Amino acid sequence: MTGNSNDALTGKPGSNLVQRLMDALVEDIRTGLLMPGMKIPSESALIERFGVSRTVVREAVSRMQAAGLVETHQGKGSFVLLGPAEGAGVAVLSALDTPEDVAELIGLRLGVEVEGAGLAAANRSAEESNGLVRAAAAMRSMTAQTKELLEADFDFHRRIAHATGNRFYGELIDSLGPAMIAYPAHRLGAPDTTAWAASHGVICLEHEAIAAAIADGDVDSARAAMRLHLSNSRNRLTRRS
Repeated sequence: MTGNSNDALTGKPGSNLVQRLMDALVEDIRTGLLMPGMKIPSESALIERFGVSRTVVREAVSRMQAAGLVETHQGKGSFVLLGPAEGAGVAVLSALDTPEDVAELIGLRLGVEVEGAGLAAANRSAEESNGLVRAAAAMRSMTAQTKELLEADFDFHRRIAHATGNRFYGELIDSLGPAMIAYPAHRLGAPDTTAWAASHGVICLEHEAIAAAIADGDVDSARAAMRLHLSNSRNRLTRRS
């Protein structure tokens, strides 16, 4: 992508410009100008294209990283993890600006996915149960690739939605897309650290408990396991180091 003076962002300095730059980059991902696995333009290129400061660029990229949209490798740059879904998924991502925004996103998921887990326990097929258990187990081996973890995490929750027997659950989760799986900074860090491994192990246990309850057809336990997982996710995402 080359610099374009028409892309210059004008207005008051500060967080407004950071959000507008983030929105512009999300739009590039949504429209396919930036694809999963591609490196986003350098700081210098973004400064030239959008007419913003280096501080604004760094803050926008940092927020995208915290939202799980990109990951940054020291000395190599930032790379796109996944493209957001059309429609609502983009809106959710662009609003993930503060810990409060993240808490609201988890609140939405609590309102939908707790009941969804109960419905899945009541209505799942044997094939759906087996697939869900396998999906939860597979996450344990994904200790080195954040992109794989993001895809696997979303796939797990998507499977539950489609096992409810109510097509609107599946359509809603599909419309949110992988953007709904917002990762805290420590889940984007080096996987060989003790903190990363401990957090990953707990998260895997939570997914396995949900899968087991749904596979057993235990409606109350499935709801409880999903509620615990999402409540813990909210605490992990909003925890300040």
